[in-house]
Amino acid sequence: MKKILVTGGAGFIGSHTVVELYEAGFEPVILDNLSNSSLTVLKGLENITGKKFSFYQQDCNDEIALNRIFEREGHIDGVIHFAADKAVGESVNNPLKYYGNNLGSLIALIKTMEKFGVNDLVFSSSCTVYGEPDELPVTENTPIKPASSPYGNTKQVGEQIIKDYFAVSKRFSSVLLRYFNPIGAHPTAFIGELPLGVPNNLVPFITQTAAGLREKLTVYGNDYNTPDGTCIRDYIHVVDLAKAHVAALNWLFEQTDKKLEILNVGTGQGCSVLEIIKNFELTTGQKLNYVIGSRRPGDVEKVYADASTIKKVLGWQARLSLTDALGDAWNWQCILKEQGKV
Repeated sequence: MKKILVTGGAGFIGSHTVVELYEAGFEPVILDNLSNSSLTVLKGLENITGKKFSFYQQDCNDEIALNRIFEREGHIDGVIHFAADKAVGESVNNPLKYYGNNLGSLIALIKTMEKFGVNDLVFSSSCTVYGEPDELPVTENTPIKPASSPYGNTKQVGEQIIKDYFAVSKRFSSVLLRYFNPIGAHPTAFIGELPLGVPNNLVPFITQTAAGLREKLTVYGNDYNTPDGTCIRDYIHVVDLAKAHVAALNWLFEQTDKKLEILNVGTGQGCSVLEIIKNFELTTGQKLNYVIGSRRPGDVEKVYADASTIKKVLGWQARLSLTDALGDAWNWQCILKEQGKV
């Protein structure tokens, strides 16, 4: 059984990937500093899988801690790197936090992998690397434009760090997954998106508003050049996204020579903020109190994926619908409210 280190493994995408790794026959090892997650996630993982996973509450910027983890676990076969700050708006207001954490942690991790002879890395990149694209949908060959936020820039620079290291390494391989907007929750409602404080992402703000935890939802701008004036994104169910990481890892292990692959992970469909709101209301029967506000710094007008390459390379495609994702997100929110967690 191959052992996989999952940095940020108690986070939203990381925790769902831990489940999919386990179900695919891997042994996940979780590393998370809990800056944007909770120990309760570990209990949720145990409820789903029936297993307690190795867990280290450490920071990926701490190279000494990383060395100890690699030593203690013996041989680690591969790494999936999620650990990073990820809020576009916060990155605009606090850029040094994002550059220090997102880039520093990646460098420390690669150095530790090199020291311990671990050669396979799946990197959590983002569609934000495309900036404001000139043509849609975006392909992996769409020109990289200046990022709209420091967060997006850390993903651009992170990709370049991996490319540069790949060029000089003899054995290092990596898949860079540029994914779009993950939403939803595990269908068991044992894990889901659990933002600490005020949510930065649309769907948890929607579910918290519907649950009465927020007075209202603000739609940031309705004067964009889109059919209804609101921003368009490619929303993907987090379970589908988690499965893409497992497929990428399996692909890496099948290669006989070092490889570097860059892949979009999305549904190929764009959906506006107002369309999300209307779909949520139809799916759940919950009316939302929302208002139109001004544009938010760092937001891209519209972006969605051409996801044909990942289907060709990995055999992966999104299978769950927007309705599935919003329904699962609402069920998760209802469980949280019942348990008094938010």
